[in-house]
Formats: sequence, structure tokens, C-alpha cells
Amino acid sequence: MRGTVTLVSGLPGVGKTSVSRALAAGFDRGVHLDTDVIGEQFIITGLVLPGEEPHDDAERQLSLRRANLIALATNFAEAGFDVVISDVVLWQQLLDTYVDGLGRDLRFILLTASPAAISARDAARDKQVADSWAHLRADQDSWNSPGVRIDTTDETLEETVTTIRGHWSDARVHLRRD
Repeated sequence: MRGTVTLVSGLPGVGKTSVSRALAAGFDRGVHLDTDVIGEQFIITGLVLPGEEPHDDAERQLSLRRANLIALATNFAEAGFDVVISDVVLWQQLLDTYVDGLGRDLRFILLTASPAAISARDAARDKQVADSWAHLRADQDSWNSPGVRIDTTDETLEETVTTIRGHWSDARVHLRRD
């Protein structure tokens, strides 16, 4: 029995991790894979975060973390777990990397919120990074992404999960068949 894979995206501070954990908790066999955990807690020394110098190392480590997310998601899904990945995916090429790497359809959820809502959520977290990545809003807003786009500005966590579940079939992104 194969499990499913759902990718939850959005700007830092929008609520990807909280929503992803809540979605995973709703499955009988749910797994949440967070890009920050894979990248920042697995690498003990030599970590170069996105945006830091040297940029080439930061990009290589970001690619490595995503390759590991894809491998873990594949392994869990093949074992019958429903997997929810949280990552900042705001470009079609990166979404294609996930779909092609997984070799299967997935569900794609793009969470958005107003700058004020993101700032307030970010301020309540242990790490504040939203301002550093606010420049990505233009990419998010201009991308006609597949899947489902949900504005969470005025929604609670529970309301957002309910909204996602209500659009579950609309969120499917198909593997390209060449």
C-alpha cells in the first residue's frame, strides 16, 4: 500500500510547519518532513544557510536537503505512510524537481498571508526570519502555481486545515509523462 505525498509551501512565517504537522496528524499513518529540520538539525558543523556566504555552498546544501526530503518522502510513502513536506517552493522548476524526484503525483498547497499577519506569526516563533525572506513575496504573487493557493490571513490553524481538506482533490499535481 502506497501512501500519499503533500507539499505545503509559502513564505517563511506563513505557517507551513504548523499546518503540515496538523495535516500529518490527521492521517492514520502520518509523517511530517520539515526542510528546516533536515537542513539545520542534521548538519552539525559546516552548515551554510540559504542567503549566507559562500552562496555556492548554501545552494548545494539546499539542493542536498531537498534530495534528502525526496528520498525520505519516497521511503515513507512506499511503506504506506502519508507524508507532508513543508518547504519554500515558489517556482515551477522547484516544484517539478519534487514531482520528478518523487516519481509520483503529489498534492501542492501554497499558503499565503498578508505581510502583517506573517510578521505577527514570525514574532511569536523561536526564530524570526520572515523579514529576511520578504523579497520572495513578488515571486509568490506572480506565480500561477498549480494545486491550491490559500490565504490564511484571517484563518486559525484549524480553519486552514479544514480549508485544505475541502480542496484536497484540487491540490493534485500530476507527474509529467514524457
